Amino acid sequence: MIGDVSGGDTLTKGEIFEVLRNQRRRYVVQFLKQDGRPVELGDLAQQVAAWEYETTLDGVTPEQRKRVYTTLQQTHLPKMDEAGILSFDADEGVIEATDLTRDVSVYLEIVPGHEFAWRELYLSLGAVSCALVAALWLGIYPLTLLSDLAWAGFISTTFTAAATAHIYHERNMRLGYGEKPPELSYGADD
Repeated sequence: MIGDVSGGDTLTKGEIFEVLRNQRRRYVVQFLKQDGRPVELGDLAQQVAAWEYETTLDGVTPEQRKRVYTTLQQTHLPKMDEAGILSFDADEGVIEATDLTRDVSVYLEIVPGHEFAWRELYLSLGAVSCALVAALWLGIYPLTLLSDLAWAGFISTTFTAAATAHIYHERNMRLGYGEKPPELSYGADD
């Protein structure tokens, strides 16, 4: 169970995944996590459309913005508000993070199923390293041409390189990583 929602209820992992299964909702959580301030629906729709259409804020067409605005207003924000993941004032068109917003953002960092399986790489490296150490212990030629210290250095370097690649890859997989939160102009026409 995650966090207290109004009324003392909590969300299960399943409920969180149900709400966050939609990419547009994940973008909303990411935006609120980055900015931290209450945001107007129009500004949120502009940024979400920019992310979805892989363009700049200025590159979003009025049609793209309207499409995102409408579904956020009618579907996504009310569902997220009901779950307590954010606070949505439909009359004012203002969205605000709640305590639960940051709690559920950890679920945005889960690697999708089509991504590289790092645990399998580490398991394979471990198995190959064990086999190599056993072969060196038994004195199997041509592995004995290099010293034990050279092999230890090779194994250590391989694991370090794999871990470095893993860290670099994971940082780049996070939604919004390296992106500067947009400059918001409050009070702009929607």
